[in-house]
Amino acid sequence: MPKGSPERTAARKEEIISACEKLYQTMSFKDITLKEIGNETSFSRPTIYNYFQTKEEIFLALYEREYDRWNGELTDILRNNETLTKKQIAEKIATSIANREQLLKLLSMNNYDMEANSRPELLTSFKVAYGESMKNVCRILMKFCPEKSAQEIQGFIYVFFPFMFGIYPYTAVTDKQRDAMKQANVDYVYQSIFEITNNCLLKIL
Repeated sequence: MPKGSPERTAARKEEIISACEKLYQTMSFKDITLKEIGNETSFSRPTIYNYFQTKEEIFLALYEREYDRWNGELTDILRNNETLTKKQIAEKIATSIANREQLLKLLSMNNYDMEANSRPELLTSFKVAYGESMKNVCRILMKFCPEKSAQEIQGFIYVFFPFMFGIYPYTAVTDKQRDAMKQANVDYVYQSIFEITNNCLLKIL
């Protein structure tokens, strides 16, 4: 760990993560390198190694930040509502998911490689944020659907969270993919992130 104040360390980590985030908006994971990330920061590329040892660790940190942001939205649902119907729960969670397109894009990646190439302490930090999202969804169900048993809530979690891995590929479709589907005579109805998520939630709630 580099010498310096905790504030400076946190600021530099955030700058590195934000540089990765910027590149990820126009480039694929495989095309992004530590050199590319370094070019987007205000300090030299070797400095990155003081904070992250691999590209996967930076992406894992970005992943964690996205879960933290989603947790903020889930917490707002809990705090800002006294009662919600199932239709309203579906709409609010679906809206929070639609706001996190980058999280969905990360979910569609090969997470095994990302986690395998990250240090245990960083992986644990990520899992805390991921686990908190599960807990927040459970809290929403316990508060607004008190009739649901613990087993039913667990069943919801183990349907919805795996479902999230497929949202991005089914909604972020390129012209090339659309043309291929047309040529293959596949009659596919394209939906937005909100639509496909809301429909799933309404069925499993």
